[in-house]
Amino acid sequence: MKLLKFFFLALLLIFVIMQFFRPDKNITQGDHTVDFIAETKPPVEVKTILEHSCYDCHSNNTVYPWYNNVAPISFWLADHIKDGKGHLNFSEWNTYDAKKKDHKLEEVEEMISEGEMPLNEYTWTHEEARLTEEQRNAIVEWAKKTRLLYQADLQPE
Repeated sequence: MKLLKFFFLALLLIFVIMQFFRPDKNITQGDHTVDFIAETKPPVEVKTILEHSCYDCHSNNTVYPWYNNVAPISFWLADHIKDGKGHLNFSEWNTYDAKKKDHKLEEVEEMISEGEMPLNEYTWTHEEARLTEEQRNAIVEWAKKTRLLYQADLQPE
């Protein structure tokens, strides 16, 4: 019994100490997606969907929930955001060449149409990020149209 009590006290101590260490937050001042929006010109509906369902993990600015202040959740969220930005970062859109932009939009089409994005872990706590079939179709159609312009070496209009 003493061993079990020692084990739980050690776990509690580790948990308390973890609260003093935080991962860096993904927060940037200003309009962090202005280049992406200006270049791809998504319809208002698609722009709104991207803001509510994608930007937290795929841009340089995340709106954090209250529970991000509790370790180890803060580390788990930081890892998800880092991974998401590694796949696609709307804030870095202007650093991609046309071929890469086309490929990123192809991935958007694929992930959205297959229901892989947004992640279930995200939609559990962000109900507004859940996409209807109509919203999925709107994103996919916009991405297809925009890809054609990149493939033709034209700027989206």
